[in-house]
Amino acid sequence: MSDQTNASSSPTSRRTVIAGAIGNVLEWYDFAVYAFFAGTIGRLFFPQSSEVDSLIAAFGVFAAGYLMRPLGGIVFGHIGDRYGRKPVLVLSTLAMAVPTFAVGLLPTAAQIGPVAAVLLVVLRLLQGLAIGGEYTGSVVYMAERAAPKKRGLLCTASILGAGIGTLMGSAAADLINAVLPSDAVDSWGWRLPFLAGASVGVVGWYLRRNLPETRGALAAQVPSRPPFVETIAKHWRTVLRVVGLNLMHAVSFFMIFVFMKTYLHEFVGLTEFQALTISTVGLVVLMLVTLASGALSDHFGRKPVLIGSAIAAILFAYPLLMLINLAVFWIALACQFAFAMIVGTYSGTVPATMCECVPGHVRVTGTSLGYNLCMAVFGGTTPMITVILIKVTGTDMTPAFYIMLAAAISLLVVLSIKEPSRKVLD
Repeated sequence: MSDQTNASSSPTSRRTVIAGAIGNVLEWYDFAVYAFFAGTIGRLFFPQSSEVDSLIAAFGVFAAGYLMRPLGGIVFGHIGDRYGRKPVLVLSTLAMAVPTFAVGLLPTAAQIGPVAAVLLVVLRLLQGLAIGGEYTGSVVYMAERAAPKKRGLLCTASILGAGIGTLMGSAAADLINAVLPSDAVDSWGWRLPFLAGASVGVVGWYLRRNLPETRGALAAQVPSRPPFVETIAKHWRTVLRVVGLNLMHAVSFFMIFVFMKTYLHEFVGLTEFQALTISTVGLVVLMLVTLASGALSDHFGRKPVLIGSAIAAILFAYPLLMLINLAVFWIALACQFAFAMIVGTYSGTVPATMCECVPGHVRVTGTSLGYNLCMAVFGGTTPMITVILIKVTGTDMTPAFYIMLAAAISLLVVLSIKEPSRKVLD
């Protein structure tokens, strides 16, 4: 135990930061690739009477994976709060890689009929279960390894992993569309990024297998009851607070950096290449702003940064989307840049904030439940709900209203908490 304590009290190494983030790289690479090829997947696995219905079905499967995440959060939360943060990171990485690889091997509806759709749903459910503790497990690990004055910055590693993974997915889709004709992409090219994703899981396992345990895990008193029961019985308000804190992050990230590529192409009318380029540039800006916002929250506190970005989302989401709908490439690119500034400022600050709000003995379970409930109900469903609302209301401005509502709710939650940035996480 003393050796572990000494190891965990050493400065956070570059290897530790990379190891903490790499699971999120795989998670978001997988979901980004799926989202970017949603139109193709919809046509191959859900042949419907219209393109919109197939797209809704494809995004429905995307959302189904997120519905399994709360259950995964319970499972991995139990492991993290009972046996340590490190086992969560090691197990989740390998468990994510298998369904990603398997999707690339699936036969389509033209080959085996409706069974293809069933198999796709099953794999997405398994994927959701596997990643239920990945993001929160890595965030808790980084938060407990970091000094209080650097916690916000180091916790951005997990968000950066998400940005890098999404960027890799975008780049993979861009490359496939650039080098292959459209019929080859629809036939077999879309499979290649899923097959390649398994390699990230192998690298993640290699980097994580020798990580030291955290001070928080070693110091926290193990709850007498199962962590899930303890969390629901005594800390359910905290779980709801974590849901509210993540609401703007969930909706805006999925809207701007997952769904926007489809929106720009299917609804605005830009070319596939233009849409991918805009999404890629936006992700690069997002990662840079995320780093800056984590550092700013360490210096000025979490609340001022969160409040400012939430207000900016409420004020600017509608006019920015109006400009995007002009269907001019350079205007859309500038608006994506602005969205990345707003979303990155919030998303880079919220990881450390939610860890600081949850007691140490149920920190993995509490953050996993709150975060995954938010992602299951509001995040992963964002593309599907947005397409449905656009179809029902007949207005392409639905994404702006959705972002504004989420930002308003998160703003109220941020205003209700005490400044947590100097809290010791033991």
